Amino acid sequence: MRGLIAAAVLLTLGWSSVLSAANNSVQGAKKDEGGFDGDAPTAILIEATSGAVLFEKNADELRAPSSMMKLMTAEVVFHALKQGDIKLTDEYRVSENAWRRGGAPAGGSTMFAALNSKVSVDDLLHGAIIQSGNDSCIVLAEAMAGNERAFAADFMTKRAREIGLPRSTFANSNGLPDPGNKMTVRELAILARHIIQTYPEFYKLFGEKEFTWNKIKQPNRNPLLNSLEGADGLKTGFTKEGGYGMVGSAVQNGVRLIVAINGLEDPEDRATEAKKMLEWGFRNFEVRTVFAENQTIGYAKVFGGDSRSVALASHEPVKVMVQKNGTDKLIARIVYSGPVRAPFEAGQKVGAVKVWRGANVAVETPVYAAEAVGRGSTMRRAVDGVAELAIGLFRAGAEKL
Repeated sequence: MRGLIAAAVLLTLGWSSVLSAANNSVQGAKKDEGGFDGDAPTAILIEATSGAVLFEKNADELRAPSSMMKLMTAEVVFHALKQGDIKLTDEYRVSENAWRRGGAPAGGSTMFAALNSKVSVDDLLHGAIIQSGNDSCIVLAEAMAGNERAFAADFMTKRAREIGLPRSTFANSNGLPDPGNKMTVRELAILARHIIQTYPEFYKLFGEKEFTWNKIKQPNRNPLLNSLEGADGLKTGFTKEGGYGMVGSAVQNGVRLIVAINGLEDPEDRATEAKKMLEWGFRNFEVRTVFAENQTIGYAKVFGGDSRSVALASHEPVKVMVQKNGTDKLIARIVYSGPVRAPFEAGQKVGAVKVWRGANVAVETPVYAAEAVGRGSTMRRAVDGVAELAIGLFRAGAEKL
């Protein structure tokens, strides 16, 4: 009988924080303890390398993502380019639908692609990312999937699930108002991190400050590019349903942070809030190593092996962003499905170590068997089987109480 096992890791670190048994009821730092005080209805700030959450507020609330949803369209196109399914030089025709719904006649953000003209994938990406062109996205969707609905369902949703966005839903390619367009700021931040790490050759588009098409020059709509040191992406958005939001990223002193906010009532507040949150992160946090590469983090129980347990370690250093003032309370658990059935080789993935900062999971890293464990004797396997059966019966009885 197998179940999810969480093993607490107890350590005293080299600074004033303590790694202790997890308690999800612990709250994040208050403002007077160095926490962030923000006005955005939904917000999250993460460190890009580890994915560590530095701050979050209603981060799992589904809202209309508006033009921030163009990040998903861009990811689909980036993926197709990387797979060799399409090329930057491929040219797609601007249909009447794309022109009317997303072009100049629509009155929204557009790259002003001319009706029936042919535009390269490269230029369409520039139009979608820099100019937030609704027409750019529709042209890409129609060319790749036949129509927008198919693109949203068969390309965007499929890719979202593949890259770890379980809750996002899409009804079109550009974020124009539709009840089917829903994302959380957490998944927007995860998507941004994925784009930054997976497509560095394309990510540079988000930092370009202007683009000219059809003799019309338009600036990048991201206000951070001109107001924050190291800012190089990503995307703003606005609809009446969703309010003003943005996903932004910047690098300072070798550390990249990503912010995602949504639901504000004013574009100036959006710019101020995103900048303020990033500056707070850079000012108050630093990277610390919790566990070294291949350091034994804990042990997993073994079933039917010549050893009763196996040491677990990460193949990479486990690092977490901590507050510079050292007041963070860190919490770690090794989580795995077990006991681990023998035999198995060294290096087999067993589970993950999760480190909490307050109520937030700051980092989650896979852990692996540090050594091989062979098949145990018949007696050992029998004893383990009886033990697991007894535990299973006990659990079943407890659940009925």
